Parts: sequence; C-alpha cells; structure tokens
Amino acid sequence: MNTPNIGFIGIGMMGHGMAKNLLAKGYALTFKANRNRTNLADLLEAGAREATSNADCARQSDIVFVCVTGSPQVEEIVYGKDGLLEAARPGLLVVDTSTAEPESSARIRADLLARGVKLIDAPLARTPKEAEEGRLNTMVGADAEDFATLEPVLKAFCENIFHVGPPGHGHVLKLVNNMMAMSFAACIAEAFAVAAKSGLDLNKLYSVVTAGGVNCGIFQMMTKETLQNGDVTGFKFGISNARKDLRYYTHLAEMLPVASFMGEAAHQSFVQAVNLGFGDKLIASLFEAQEKVNAVAIVPR
Repeated sequence: MNTPNIGFIGIGMMGHGMAKNLLAKGYALTFKANRNRTNLADLLEAGAREATSNADCARQSDIVFVCVTGSPQVEEIVYGKDGLLEAARPGLLVVDTSTAEPESSARIRADLLARGVKLIDAPLARTPKEAEEGRLNTMVGADAEDFATLEPVLKAFCENIFHVGPPGHGHVLKLVNNMMAMSFAACIAEAFAVAAKSGLDLNKLYSVVTAGGVNCGIFQMMTKETLQNGDVTGFKFGISNARKDLRYYTHLAEMLPVASFMGEAAHQSFVQAVNLGFGDKLIASLFEAQEKVNAVAIVPR
C-alpha cells in the first residue's frame, strides 16, 4: 500500500485541518461530513470527494479515519445504516482518532476483525490550531505491522507520533492523560475561587505560580488571558467534552477496578459546570462556574 486512498469521517474542528493536510501531502481523500458542513469548500476545491454515506466512504478507501466526539458517534458510524460494518472488507484499516471508551472500542474491534478489518486507535492531543498547522500529537494503539503502514499517513497532520502499545492502549493512554489535565484544570478553578473569596490579589497568585514548580501549559492557558483580558477562550477544549472524557476514565477505573478519588472529583466538577449552563463553553469558563457557585469575582469584566 504505497499511496493509500484515504477516507475521512467527521470534518469538524479537528477533522478539517487533518483532512486539509492529507490533501496537501498528496493523498486522495474521500470524506463524509458528520454534522458540520461550514468548512467543506476548500477541501472540495483541493480535490476531495464527498461520500454519500459512511459505507460509501469506506468503499472508496484503504484507510478510513474517524474523528468524532466519542463512542456513541463512533458506534453509529460503524453499526448504523450504511455504516462501516456494511462496507467491511479484508485489508481495510479503520483509525479511530476520537477520545473513546475502551470497552466500546474493544467490541467494535472484534466485530470489524470478524470481517477482516482492523481497528486502530489513534486519539489526538493539541488543538484545532495545530490540526490546521499539521502539528497534532497522536498516541497509537496497533500492532507493529499496522503501525508501520499507518505512520507515514499520520505524518501528514502530526508532529509527534507515539506508538504506545497494542490495540486499545492509545485510548487508555488518552483517557489517563486527559484525566490529569482536567483534574488540574478543576483544581486551578477551585484554587482561584478560594483566593478570590479570601481577598487575595489574583495577579499575585498568578505571578507566584508562574515562577514555581506548579507552573505548566495548562495553568497558562487557563489563567494568562483570563486575568489580563477577561478572555476565557485560551484553553481550546470544551467543558462538555471534558466531562465526557472524565466519565470514560472513571468507568475504565471502575472496570479494572482501581479506586479513582481524584478522577471522580474532577468529573463531578465538570458535571457541576455543565449543570450550571457552561457545557458549551471552553475550559477556562470553569472560573465562571466557580463565580456562580461561590459568589466571587475571578474573571475581570
């Protein structure tokens, strides 16, 4: 498979940049839009073909990438009407770049394998900005042969490609990574609420943390623009998506079983933020959720 034909399902915030870079690297691409149809024109102008269904996309492709919100959407793409299972054939590779629930992925993997199709998990890190720039990170769960086939294709839109183990390990690693990131985000929001309630100057808190060992990219994405400009969009990840990822993580921990006090606390912080009406906002709006719960002022206005 020297130059495989690529299928792409889900041209959203991340998927658009990935598809654009695949086309720029010379891959023939057939796509199936999931919900968002606002950013397809440049792909069509660059030579992409729009499929009539998920099955049609698979029939035109050697490798099909799936980039959607989570496991319910992936299951619909595989098992639904005109889905990937209907078009399954020996040799086809399906690459799930979503943040998915390992239990669901294992079932999908087994059902596809019965038709000669391999499912590779390659969830993503970084943001839509890096997707457009072709600089995403990915963590790939695959056997060595399939990874060797896929790696040159992933280089079209990834800066760092990690082969993290056999099938399934990519999704597990992604959930563990996101649990750490979102736990820290919830911790930062709570800490700033306590500081604000006490009357502490939040800019002093920012300066001290920035100069010490607690400083990190997540802290800066959440706080820098928020404190300077009242901008809560610096951390380009949605609160509802984070809640979903943490639910997948706590379910995984429960199934193993491993006690998950930190993961569940973070999960409930995001459940609270969604219930307060901030689900469609980005991560730094956790500050706004804390303001609403605790009657404090954190975000300059």
